[in-house]
Amino acid sequence: MAHAYTPGLKVLESTSVKKERRLPLKGEVLVDKGADVVPEKIVARTHLPGNVQMVNVANLLNVDAQDVPEFMLIDLGKNILKGDLLAETKGLFGLFKSEVKSPVDGILESVSKVTGQVVIREAPIPVEIDAYMNGNVSEVMDKEGVVISSNGVFIQGIFGMGGENRGDLRVLVDNREEELTEKMISNDMKGCVIVGGSHISLNTYKKAISVGVAAVVVGGFNYHDLEDILGYTLGVAITGSEEIGTSLIITEGYGKIPMGARSFDILKKYDGNFTSVNGATQIRAGVIRPEIVIPFNDVDDLDSIVMNSEGGITEGSLVRVIRSPYFGHIGTVTSLPHELQKMESETMVRVAEVKIDNQDFVIPRANLEMVETS
Repeated sequence: MAHAYTPGLKVLESTSVKKERRLPLKGEVLVDKGADVVPEKIVARTHLPGNVQMVNVANLLNVDAQDVPEFMLIDLGKNILKGDLLAETKGLFGLFKSEVKSPVDGILESVSKVTGQVVIREAPIPVEIDAYMNGNVSEVMDKEGVVISSNGVFIQGIFGMGGENRGDLRVLVDNREEELTEKMISNDMKGCVIVGGSHISLNTYKKAISVGVAAVVVGGFNYHDLEDILGYTLGVAITGSEEIGTSLIITEGYGKIPMGARSFDILKKYDGNFTSVNGATQIRAGVIRPEIVIPFNDVDDLDSIVMNSEGGITEGSLVRVIRSPYFGHIGTVTSLPHELQKMESETMVRVAEVKIDNQDFVIPRANLEMVETS
């Protein structure tokens, strides 16, 4: 049977989910291997070096750079508060002194005899990493972080933004083709992960933000509305750091597209369960997909369920088209021809024959990704 390797979009109702929670710099791990954790549990912490403030003392005192050290009032390595005297000239008969005050709280890190610049480093910036989801600490990386494992639902979207969030799952529509509207969102949904069907408008999404909804999961969204939310045109860089409060996960693509039947059915089944989401997306090398994780209550038997790792498509595989003109459509592979075929661009590529809505299409294999369902 023909077989092709392609990126897989996972829609798994029962799998072993493993999330690496790693610090940006080495620090302290706060939990032991085997410990049960909740999403808010801080599992590791560290401190990033504080910001650096440059003060041109030579210019401010109107002295030569090589003479700056003799006018300093604070020793290297000592703490200084904002507004404290940093350096001062002797003046004339004790009068007409020139002085420099510290612009920030920090530590005096260096004094240059060449430039006359003084470096003050602000206080270290604390960084804490939480567990993200309910689970068990299956691995501890010394001074770096942990791996959290859990049995649960794992669904990937095609695009997202807004980073990590969590809350109770609320499915607000009756079917996957129904649009999520403003009237469906109420104040009691603050902190919840809400699910729509085919689309959410800009105004509805803004209402979700104003209410304090944790995340919105929906089939489609208008691409041009992203600029209104973000304040800039979205490029190909990684998303997830946007400070918009409410994460957005699009499961199908841009436009009004019904959510995939399997994704919707799974979310409907687990309506009311506590859910963790991450809108981070990267579509270049090192692909990162937005995700929805619904951990099961039972985390004892983590080895009983294994992630499907074959990573390939065959005849009968469920696939999603990831480039125009059929972007976002889901179909079934009917054939994987061995011979190369010429596309409209005149390039010769390997293709797959895919049935979408009872119509047959010939699509380059590079334009497909597998939808994993088990």
